[in-house]
Amino acid sequence: MYKTGDYVVYKRDVCIVKEIKEKYYNDIDYYVLNPISDLSLIINVPINSNLLRDLLTLEDVNRLIKNIPNVETIDIDERMLESSYKNLLKTEKHEDLIRIIKTTYLRNKNRLDSNKKISEKDDTYFKLAEKFLYTELGVILNKSFEETKNYVISEVEKLV
Repeated sequence: MYKTGDYVVYKRDVCIVKEIKEKYYNDIDYYVLNPISDLSLIINVPINSNLLRDLLTLEDVNRLIKNIPNVETIDIDERMLESSYKNLLKTEKHEDLIRIIKTTYLRNKNRLDSNKKISEKDDTYFKLAEKFLYTELGVILNKSFEETKNYVISEVEKLV
């Protein structure tokens, strides 16, 4: 059970537990959550919800960063790509966010290198995957979104 002030992940959003309401609805206790990306938003979630999970540990983050060069890009037919992005966003796997980031980054880089505009679809999923990944890692590393992104990039560059 989480306590007031704890960080949790609800679906893919990092939230802070603002309070615990006892017997809030149908005699069930609820967490009152604020997503850190929008503190004006309030989410009431049953304590026994399977949509909540712990943040990664610092050891998990270090392991994840070391594994980034080994994460494969998405190799799928263009027509199925958006569906694949959507499915990967729904998983609990951080490696899937990295797959989206790597794939969309490389696809847009190739487009720019060919003097074409970047794909709006790829750009949208790139930003969404980055938001989910770097927001959680930032809380764990005690860094801002940009600091976290730059940290991860610099650590990966040391590995390749």
